[in-house]
Amino acid sequence: MKRLIEKGLMYGNLIEVSSPQLVARYNRALKALIGRETTLTDFHIDLSGFSPEIGDEFDDPYYLNPNGANRQFILLSTAQKTAPLLNIRFSTARGILVQFIEANEAQLFALTARDVVAGELQGSVFSVEKPDQLFRMRRVTVEADTIGGHVADAEKLATLIERFRREPDGWRDEALIQQMIGLAARTGDVTRVPIHLPAMAFEQHDFWSGLFGGIYIFQGQKFPAAITRRPMMEFGTLPIAQVMDFSHRNHIADWLDRNQLVEPVVQARGSGAGAILRQKMDFILVNVADQLGIDIGAARRTELRKLAYRLGEALPQEFLGLAAMLAWTEEAGPWPRISSEHPAYFYTIRARPGPNRDLINMLLSELALMDVRQLFITHKERFYEEYRSWSDTKRQYVADFLEREYKVDKEGARETLFGPEPKMDELARPEMQAGPKPVGDRMPAGPWGKPFQRRDR
Repeated sequence: MKRLIEKGLMYGNLIEVSSPQLVARYNRALKALIGRETTLTDFHIDLSGFSPEIGDEFDDPYYLNPNGANRQFILLSTAQKTAPLLNIRFSTARGILVQFIEANEAQLFALTARDVVAGELQGSVFSVEKPDQLFRMRRVTVEADTIGGHVADAEKLATLIERFRREPDGWRDEALIQQMIGLAARTGDVTRVPIHLPAMAFEQHDFWSGLFGGIYIFQGQKFPAAITRRPMMEFGTLPIAQVMDFSHRNHIADWLDRNQLVEPVVQARGSGAGAILRQKMDFILVNVADQLGIDIGAARRTELRKLAYRLGEALPQEFLGLAAMLAWTEEAGPWPRISSEHPAYFYTIRARPGPNRDLINMLLSELALMDVRQLFITHKERFYEEYRSWSDTKRQYVADFLEREYKVDKEGARETLFGPEPKMDELARPEMQAGPKPVGDRMPAGPWGKPFQRRDR
């Protein structure tokens, strides 16, 4: 992992904590949340305040999320909203924390100027012992306060001020007045500078959880379903209409199409998708070379092309399917019939615009693992897991590629691969709800190929 860290592909954009004052504040929060303190004098923190250095010190990468279901957070600065979120257990966590900070940025800025803010993403369960408990986690509530309790004190002071104003003899109540003075000494003048940090609730009907080996839960779709990475039989009966695992490729493809969640990567001939297809093909060849122990030098496209010639008919079906799609795109071949039974199928589709776009692309990346760029962008937890199993040659190739082709223009790369971010008002437009448009002369059922058939190998 050292290579990824040095290239800024892991632990990048973390917030440095090195001043004695901030370290002391962080320790106050740690003591209040988990009863421990760090001995480090400088470290880095992510969006939630988690520090990988402290995780190593404690030998616990989940010291702020011990039960996996209710992540705690420490805010030293509102600048944390631009940092990544590490050790994700729920795909919704980053979005919820960012929205919470942005909605209360002025208050949080004022509060963190005087103290550290700590809080928790509270789900509807205290811990997740069984998979079926995940289906009860439809709402997450965010509550936070300073370690000194400024928000609670301010609310109490506001109540006392209202009581003082309401009671005719309030000005004679010395106990009331002394109580207000004592609270005001800690909170300041809340009549001029109100302190208010309300609890915020967020709905999460569709999400991914890293618990139980990884599971995608879609309760907000027309056809609800759960998709598991491990064999579905291990999960027993789940409280949802349809359960699939990654071996059920046809069922997953059918479900994605029925919910209108995907579209072809190639929208039309000459659409500029050729570069995307070629890069996916390069990734597949690098993977083949890695598995066969074939030296491909610097893995330049000329070297990879020679490998393709050498393998001939032994090339993976994923490569051949994408090659056929590339030939059609460049008007050098007929329309390829790539059904969900074809190994290349999930390499040829992407999520349609909508609120679940990133979640669907995350799912697709696990069904098309050789596309390492999409895996890195959409599912870093799985990317780091796969990275550990590669040879050093492949690790170097992928790290160099991501540094060269993705890191320099992240937004541009994402738009090229997944399309522009939809605006909120566009999500309600009829064309955003329609199925994929025809490509060429006609469009077979589903994003590609012949009609779906409900059988899996």
